[in-house]
Amino acid sequence: MSTRSASETHPDQSYPVHYKTVSINDQDVFYREAGPAEAPVILLLHGFPTSSNMFRNLLPKLASRFHLIAPDYIGYGQSSMPDHDHFAYTFENQTNFVEGLVKHLGLTKYVLYLMDYGAPIGYRLALRNPQAVIGMIVQNGNAYEGGLLEFWDPIKKYWHDRSADNEASILFLVTLDATMWQYQNGVEDTTLLDPTAWILDQHGLDRPGNGSVQLDMLYDYKTNVPLYPDFQRFFRDFQPPTLIVWGENDFIFPPAGAELYKQDLQKLEMYLLNTGHFALETHCDEIAARILNFFL
Repeated sequence: MSTRSASETHPDQSYPVHYKTVSINDQDVFYREAGPAEAPVILLLHGFPTSSNMFRNLLPKLASRFHLIAPDYIGYGQSSMPDHDHFAYTFENQTNFVEGLVKHLGLTKYVLYLMDYGAPIGYRLALRNPQAVIGMIVQNGNAYEGGLLEFWDPIKKYWHDRSADNEASILFLVTLDATMWQYQNGVEDTTLLDPTAWILDQHGLDRPGNGSVQLDMLYDYKTNVPLYPDFQRFFRDFQPPTLIVWGENDFIFPPAGAELYKQDLQKLEMYLLNTGHFALETHCDEIAARILNFFL
């Protein structure tokens, strides 16, 4: 897929990352922006429990060729974190704010970079305006029931019964040990991991009230599953060119979920990387090169 000829951008020019905040529906939405305004857009949607910080190393590698927008969801990173008793921490509402940012910035066509929570948020956005999606980059982001395996068993119990016992069984997911595990599990050489990444994530999780935010989001993840057929229909009907770069040792979203995309997408390239959930932490150079080769 060719989105723009190389002559229309300036690959030798350095494009800094800008850190911005905009008010949407009375909440502050923080986002990172880089690259020339006239270049094809990539909208980068982060996972749990991180923020747009997960793209900190990728943005400079792509900024000479793409216009990059990476927001923090409400309750994550530098965006507002309203009390969960007065704000709906749902995937539908998070999509509302991402859509609000897209409209604020006047983005009409974009490639979606989808990781973890970013996948159902991005696919909900795609259902609202499928013609806007000119391509997808999927990094450990699920769209099939067959991709929700062993890790999800206690969370599925929580979906069916939001009891104190079932809540207690998943509360470990907001602890430092669990956050470090998400980064380290499946990584062959853990000395490649920057510990400030999980320290920053944990700082966000440890804010008063954020545990309740995460429990709300984990509970609401169940609303994504009934939408999987709609996501898959979008794939089949619109056939966005798709690059899959997936940490194959990920226990949260194992590669079985990646393989299922082949059922519905015709223009697809898949690369399973020898790493875990946060593949950008160890394979940023390779992922950047794959993106450039696929979309330019």
